[in-house]
Amino acid sequence: MTASPRAFPRRLALLLLGAALIGSAGARPVAIGGVVQSAAVGTQALPGGEMLPVWTLPRLGVAVRNDPADLRLLLGTRELRYDPATGWRATGFTLSAKLPVPQLSGGSLFVPLAALNALGLQVLADTPALLDFAAPSSVPAATLPPSPDLAQAPVPGPTPAPSPLPQPQPAFTVNLDTVRVSRTLHRTVEVQRVVLELSGAAASSVTRLQNGLTVTLSGVSVTPSSQTLESGDTLTLTQTPQGAAVGLTTGGGRSEIFTLNNPERVVIDTTTYLDGNVPPPVDPDAMPDGVTYRQLGSLHLLSFDPARYQPRVVSAPTGQASGVADLVKRVGGVAGVNGGYFDPGTHLPVDLVAMGGLMTAPSLEKRATLGFTAQGDTLFGYPRPRYVLSGAGFSVTVNSVRAKADPGLLTAFVGDGRTRVGADRLTTLLVAPGAGVVGSAMTGLVTPPQGTLAFTFDPARFPQLPRTAGAPLSATLNWRAEGGWDAATDALSAGPLLVQGGRVALDPAREGFNTAASIWRPTRQVAFGTLAGQPTIAFLEHGSPEAFASALAKAGVRDAVRLDSGSSATAFVTGGYANLGGYLNTVWSRPVPNAIVLVPRADAAPAARR
Repeated sequence: MTASPRAFPRRLALLLLGAALIGSAGARPVAIGGVVQSAAVGTQALPGGEMLPVWTLPRLGVAVRNDPADLRLLLGTRELRYDPATGWRATGFTLSAKLPVPQLSGGSLFVPLAALNALGLQVLADTPALLDFAAPSSVPAATLPPSPDLAQAPVPGPTPAPSPLPQPQPAFTVNLDTVRVSRTLHRTVEVQRVVLELSGAAASSVTRLQNGLTVTLSGVSVTPSSQTLESGDTLTLTQTPQGAAVGLTTGGGRSEIFTLNNPERVVIDTTTYLDGNVPPPVDPDAMPDGVTYRQLGSLHLLSFDPARYQPRVVSAPTGQASGVADLVKRVGGVAGVNGGYFDPGTHLPVDLVAMGGLMTAPSLEKRATLGFTAQGDTLFGYPRPRYVLSGAGFSVTVNSVRAKADPGLLTAFVGDGRTRVGADRLTTLLVAPGAGVVGSAMTGLVTPPQGTLAFTFDPARFPQLPRTAGAPLSATLNWRAEGGWDAATDALSAGPLLVQGGRVALDPAREGFNTAASIWRPTRQVAFGTLAGQPTIAFLEHGSPEAFASALAKAGVRDAVRLDSGSSATAFVTGGYANLGGYLNTVWSRPVPNAIVLVPRADAAPAARR
């Protein structure tokens, strides 16, 4: 049996029966030519019976004047007029029964279905679930003028001040058919999506308010409503003479609005950070350009395109600690991970730290070390770096890097503009990096300027060293390691070495780790290494160093060194939900004195969001 062309729309309309019965008694959806219209075009049960809004009647072929004081309905040669003084009047035919009075509701003027029947409007189906009108041959575009008998000269006497009359509703051609709302929690970041589905294209504008926003959809009809969403936000739909107004009261959060086509949609995404006691997670679908995120069970990996980014060591001021995110932002980085071990009481590193060719903390000379060249290459090894001072006919190796002077040692310190070095009867030479000469020579306590090298010694023990300003003196950093370390500018020691050449390389005895101490306990683990030629930050949610090394090797990591783990473990990447930034760690870490930060290469294009 072949179905008629209108069979499917009518079946679709019958499916709406359940929804129709839930609404107000007597209210029904409306179809035109078998096509179900938006809910705003439906009938309403009002005093006097079931009625339709006047502004929808041009869609049925009825020309109207939408004025409560002078209502006109014209279909072909038949016309109905209504004014409060005389009631209904017919032109071109005779009324056979008294018609109910028009009603105002929600800012719109409604007329009874009996008036439309009197005009002779053709109805295809009149069921409890649907009212289906025949499609008109044409849709009137013009508004009817005032009734001729109301346009006559006024009667003599004082003229009362005219009262404002409601403006006629425009005949909207686009409907707001459906509103869909979804809510997703990512750790403690809530992402709410409101999708406004339209029957056609419409211009939109956004007004941002202190506690939310309003989206105005020009020329769009909507059924007024208000609802509280699962998130606690309030969504309000309002019909205005200009179109639909969609209000979203968020009480916080950040909203982004964009449009989609085929079908036409307006999307409002609102992101709210619900609990500041928990770090926000990374957004896997919106990583910075050139950053790849992988998760393999409890192992998380952030890899970086070496053509765009290169690693470097970044430190907080001497004796201070900072959040990794702050260290990343300080140098304009894209991501970072906490660095080496340190004394929680003083925040001073306990092993090697070097930045820009300057060693700021000495090496224990036994633990796995990460090195970075100016070109962005990553080095792995066990260097034993020392400063070497050389001049006319001499070369002396510096004993230690520290602020505290020792009469029996030659000590070095990189000035921070705050810390004093030196002592009575000891000489301190200040040398600018790369200058090749002594800047100044002083006895007693000295405060070296930021970035200046200070060498303190007893002249009786080191008679070959100069003691006057301007004397030739070169200070170089001898890494005392093979494998490209002569090109290193930054370095950080931590350990142990977890993976080498793609295989587990754990040897705690070689590096002097006590596997019975807390440093070896199962906990949150972080590391820095290389994967497929890319510098990579690794984070393990919980496990021992052995489990971490095994997971890294299984994931294809070629080389990796563990960094300070446990309560210090932090891996941060910029961007994220509502630009909050994202953390691989699920709990906040304590502040740290240094970090490895991925910074944009000087010769790379600026990073963009995907």
